[in-house]
Amino acid sequence: MYCQDCGTAVTPGLSYCNRCGVELNAKPAMQKTSETMPESLVWAIVGVAVVGMGIVIALMALMKQMLGINDSETILLISFLSFIPFAIAEIVFVWMLFRSQSKQKDREAATLKGSVTRELRGPDEHLLQEPGSSITDHTTRTLDPVPRAKSAT
Repeated sequence: MYCQDCGTAVTPGLSYCNRCGVELNAKPAMQKTSETMPESLVWAIVGVAVVGMGIVIALMALMKQMLGINDSETILLISFLSFIPFAIAEIVFVWMLFRSQSKQKDREAATLKGSVTRELRGPDEHLLQEPGSSITDHTTRTLDPVPRAKSAT
């Protein structure tokens, strides 16, 4: 088992990490986000499209039959102008949907990067001590022949 904060191997059953002190059995609390869910944005896009088209068509029929406007250019102009707010709302909802998806991808990438690198990295360098030289190595090095200079006689 590894500490989710520092990545140190810990004994199973411990409540806190011996190295960094973080609580090991803590479950991440559900964060209440103010961000809208992608499903609700999709339903908002569909709803605005259906309601907007229904209102524009109803307005065209109302102008034709109730108000007696027979000029097709006037009906089309008023219909187009009444369609603009719905189109703006659609654009805003699509923008919010793409923004929330890019933020979610960024969070997933950061979470994945942090969790993978912490668990798979090698042991910390300062935890391993450098092994000392053995007595055998020291003894055999001292027994190596030492060349001596020949004296002239």
